[in-house]
Amino acid sequence: MEIKTFRDLIDWTRNLHHQTSTCLAHCATEHEEERARILLDYLATHEAELEKTVEGFENDGDARALKTWIYDYLTHKPIKTHRTCDSPYTKLDFNGIAREIFDFHDQVIELYQNLADRAEIPEAREMAENLLNLERHEAMRIAREVGRMQDV
Repeated sequence: MEIKTFRDLIDWTRNLHHQTSTCLAHCATEHEEERARILLDYLATHEAELEKTVEGFENDGDARALKTWIYDYLTHKPIKTHRTCDSPYTKLDFNGIAREIFDFHDQVIELYQNLADRAEIPEAREMAENLLNLERHEAMRIAREVGRMQDV
């Protein structure tokens, strides 16, 4: 997908959360370790919810911000994740899965932080900051839940 505007970026992010959710759900059915399956199920559900939330930005976002062109954002540092699912999470233990998901969210947070810092119009800056805050909040929520699961 070629990303030229904030609308494209939000659509790409929504798709990224969708693909991650689908992959996690698939891996949950195949993982041998019960704790890892529970984590994968939780994360799949969480990513699906995040997909819907991001879609709200796409549908209800400021029209001017959505049309704002984004220059040179992915060529700088593309997000690395399992874009196609060949069951990569089935090969990881509980902690490995958590590390992968935290890394994924850290990359998205870094992307939105970079965009918020470089946005040229207030509407685009506000949208990037709102997306940044959403991703940060959700990463903290995941961290809390993973911590609780580790205590079990």
